[in-house]
Amino acid sequence: MVSDLMKKHFLSEDDWTKQELDTVFETAFDLKRKFAMGESHRLLQDKTLFAIFFEQSTRTRNSMEAGMTQLGGHAHDLTSDKMQISHGESAKDTAIILSRMGHGIACRNCFYGVGKKYLDELAKYATVPVMSLQDDVYHPFQGIADLMTIFEHFGKEPKGLKVTISWAYADTHSKPLSVPQSQILLFPRYGLDVTVANPKEFPLSKNIIEKACKNAEIGGGKLNFTNNMEEAFEGAQIVIPKNWGGFGYYDERYFLDNEDECKKEMKNNLEKYHDWICDDNKIKIADKNVKLMHALPADRGHEVTDEIIDNQDISIVYDEAENRLHTAKAVMALTM
Repeated sequence: MVSDLMKKHFLSEDDWTKQELDTVFETAFDLKRKFAMGESHRLLQDKTLFAIFFEQSTRTRNSMEAGMTQLGGHAHDLTSDKMQISHGESAKDTAIILSRMGHGIACRNCFYGVGKKYLDELAKYATVPVMSLQDDVYHPFQGIADLMTIFEHFGKEPKGLKVTISWAYADTHSKPLSVPQSQILLFPRYGLDVTVANPKEFPLSKNIIEKACKNAEIGGGKLNFTNNMEEAFEGAQIVIPKNWGGFGYYDERYFLDNEDECKKEMKNNLEKYHDWICDDNKIKIADKNVKLMHALPADRGHEVTDEIIDNQDISIVYDEAENRLHTAKAVMALTM
């Protein structure tokens, strides 16, 4: 167990050693037990977290706010309209000022080509820990909650477990790449056998795939890719059907210079793949004891059918969502 993680930024699990992550999981399980037993665990008494949200949120916002309350502190809910960002305040100034007023800064900024850079600038100038609540590249809190859920259902030595992360159709909005990218970076470090399925027009980022392959080599896991959803589901013990936009198909600079054109092309490509859905036919070719995971909110009837996501023998999405609370509390308690 790592004894000192104070003031360490949490921008990606890739920045943390496996031993440091193990400390997070050990702490999260202990805090979950305390929460279930009604035991007080006010480890951040009178401390303040500034939580900056550029996008809407359910699980992330409430896991951080409820988590800080349960830890004895307070979280400020800072949407961009409550700050001076629209008047030109820089991430540098925000980081320096909030560091002098509290004990931690958390931020969600998923705008493609912008989010991670904003978080990196916060971290560069902050003197308190900066935590990514999701950006355009990473979603570290989702990744550790997912892995905690896997530990609960499959044991803490999941080497060889077959996990399928599949692109799925959704028409709500062009979702970030950050959830599947965090999963492929993290899961193989713990020996999981991961298969990613996606249409050719919806790849993940090349540099993230390269890093994930290296993580798999070191961690003893596997990472495979296919453009066939059915192939990916064969024998899978965990399936994660999740839409993501086609951002990885474009060079970042080209996308930012031609955003409207690229989004139109993504929308046209999207309509080719209505059949990329997790339904009973696909579940039948997975392992007989397969579990469904999803970061939520799920685009029901598109990404996954109600029949599957509401099947309590298959779906563990609510366990996964709850674990956002316990893992968030662990990271905050250890770093703040």
